[in-house]
Amino acid sequence: MLRTVLDERQAELLREERRRLQELSLILAGFEAAPEDLATLQKSILQLDELFLLVTVGEFNSGKSALINALLGQRFLAEGVTPTTTRVHILKYGEQAATEPKEEFVSVTTCPVDFLREINIVDTPGTNAIIRRHEEITEDFVPRSDLVLFVTSADRPFTESERVFLERIRNWGKKVVIVLNKIDILEGEADVEKVVGFITEHAQRLLGFVPEVFPLSAKLALQAKTTADGAERERLWEASRFAPLERYILETLDQESRIRLKLLNPLGVAERLAGQYWKVVDERLGLLREDLETIDNIARQLDLYREDMRRDFGFRLSDMENILYEMLSRGMDFFDNAVRLRHVFDLIDAERVRRSFEQRVVADTPQRIEAKVQELIDWLVEKDLSQWQAVMEYLDKRRATHHEDVIGPLSGPFEYNRQALLESVGRAAQEVVASYDKEAEAREIAESVRAAVAGAALLEVGAVGLGTLLTIALSSTVADFTGILAASVVAALGLFVIPAKRRRAKADLRAKIEDMKGRLITAMTAQFEREMERSLHRLEEAIAPYTRFVKAEREKLEQVEGKLKDALEALKVLRVRITGS
Repeated sequence: MLRTVLDERQAELLREERRRLQELSLILAGFEAAPEDLATLQKSILQLDELFLLVTVGEFNSGKSALINALLGQRFLAEGVTPTTTRVHILKYGEQAATEPKEEFVSVTTCPVDFLREINIVDTPGTNAIIRRHEEITEDFVPRSDLVLFVTSADRPFTESERVFLERIRNWGKKVVIVLNKIDILEGEADVEKVVGFITEHAQRLLGFVPEVFPLSAKLALQAKTTADGAERERLWEASRFAPLERYILETLDQESRIRLKLLNPLGVAERLAGQYWKVVDERLGLLREDLETIDNIARQLDLYREDMRRDFGFRLSDMENILYEMLSRGMDFFDNAVRLRHVFDLIDAERVRRSFEQRVVADTPQRIEAKVQELIDWLVEKDLSQWQAVMEYLDKRRATHHEDVIGPLSGPFEYNRQALLESVGRAAQEVVASYDKEAEAREIAESVRAAVAGAALLEVGAVGLGTLLTIALSSTVADFTGILAASVVAALGLFVIPAKRRRAKADLRAKIEDMKGRLITAMTAQFEREMERSLHRLEEAIAPYTRFVKAEREKLEQVEGKLKDALEALKVLRVRITGS
């Protein structure tokens, strides 16, 4: 186990790293990270307690198995020109050479080789393996590696599949050493240098730094180690150029260097995943910012709708007020002309005066008010429909603009739920618009509006309200006239009684109409506000699930963003402590 060779400082760093990685695991689990990413992080945590892990990768027939056999000094693994490694082999120290399956496509091979007491080696199938699962398993071992030996062959160096695979290794931030195998098939040193230069140039362009490249022949190295003849062994060993790589693995990568790499590699996995999901969070917040803008725009539309409706409603109330003022004006003229001394005998016939008043003053006022009420109802229905259409068109535009496929983790439950809610809101608006029955809506509103108007005593104004007013206003006048005539003092008192009664009748009429106007405005305004708010409430309820989702997701994402920021900062500090720089 690794902990048995750690000093106190290294052991403390190990504990700190395990704690940071477990915290990150909890953050990502709460964020519903991809199961494979969570599994990778968990393996990295477990890796902290394992020995140094050296993973060899490369195309089949590049000589990976031959390279490992040369390192071990014995042919423990099968070699061949066809894909011989069909499983991942983990090589560990054991008193006897043995192989046993550990899981599907993975075997553990024990070898009695001393340096395996401190290093485990992984032999993987080719990166261009025919069986796709082999390549997936190989990729699965890369995040767990502490050092990657990337083996390429001198007869086909740095192929496209190798370039793609090396790019994946780079994304994990792994320490990579490139091995150019089979240099024995090249004509001479010039050819070796040419191929090394080619590999170095392309690897630097891909990795961003100049990698260590070891040109060698694993076949000659193994022959040297298994040949008894001293002179021949020396010749083969020299020709193999295997010594620099062996010194690098066994000496340059001393215990302290291996422990540093052992601590840095899981840290690199954690940093990569934290950075990856930071980007996911940022992309989701970007989408939600647009969603919030959509919601805010709809809210602003509804506010403007409310303001416009109130302004237009005020104009329509003014039309009704003008109808009443016209009636008042006719009433004033009526009293000025009718309630005079010369018409005293006409005033005695109250029923006749009432009919004249209704014909000349009330006239078509109730009908005109009724027509204005109907216009108001039709206007409310039309505006309600128009507002639903505006929201539907806005959401349709939003869906059409942002329905593109989202790559990677964004295409999970978040995007599905978000898009489903957006679709649902748009569909609800479409259904309302498609099924909108103007006549039914108008009838529903008319029942409540007309009830409110009736409550203001306007619809029966001609038959009851003002007719009654006239009877009261003039009844005493008629009695007075009778008394005046009986006393034969019309000339003396008529000049005073008639104008006073006329002023009283006009004042009563003005007060009555003002009262009616006030009750009309109050009733109509209250009913208008109820109908308008009912319409807006229906719209707000339609988009409420989408609104709640967006706001809840934003709050959750902002929390995750803060946690990931803290986690990345802690990992950065830990890296400095491990590297000492």
